[in-house]
Amino acid sequence: MKKRGKLLPVRIIGDKILRQVAKPVTEITDEIRQLIADLKITLYEKDGVGLAAPQVGRSLRIIISDPYWYRDNRKNPRVLINPKFLEFEGETTSEEGCLSIPRIFEKVIRAERVVIEALDENGELRQYSADGLFATSLQHEYDHLEGILFVDRVPKLKKVFLKRKIRELESTTDENGINLRNEKLN
Repeated sequence: MKKRGKLLPVRIIGDKILRQVAKPVTEITDEIRQLIADLKITLYEKDGVGLAAPQVGRSLRIIISDPYWYRDNRKNPRVLINPKFLEFEGETTSEEGCLSIPRIFEKVIRAERVVIEALDENGELRQYSADGLFATSLQHEYDHLEGILFVDRVPKLKKVFLKRKIRELESTTDENGINLRNEKLN
């Protein structure tokens, strides 16, 4: 039975869960199916390209990616549970943003092409070969499972200029990941 999803609040930089290594999913339960449905709704409502469970306060190794839906509004979310990269190839630089780090966009170097293996939402083992925005999205969301944020991958000189903005976001975010200054950041 398909679960109906609900919009979840997105955790903002400064929330400790964003810096934790997420735990593997051991079984796809009704609770996990509900979380996946919630992640899908949240991804589209927040106009995201990808979303990871830690970004909504759940320390689980689940990511969702649908990098091209906004072009023609055809939704095709890829759910990856316990993902593992098998191959990286090439190098590309592209501008990234993040729902958990609102209003900050910076260039990040990533692999141009990747092969990743993961369980889908039905528990089937899948393998995806990805390039372009899909590859970038998978790497960005996987980083969330490792407690890494895209600003950690920005060159040192750029980080110096970003420090003030990031500190401001962190200092106004409570322990529940809610930004106290402006809850509508993303």
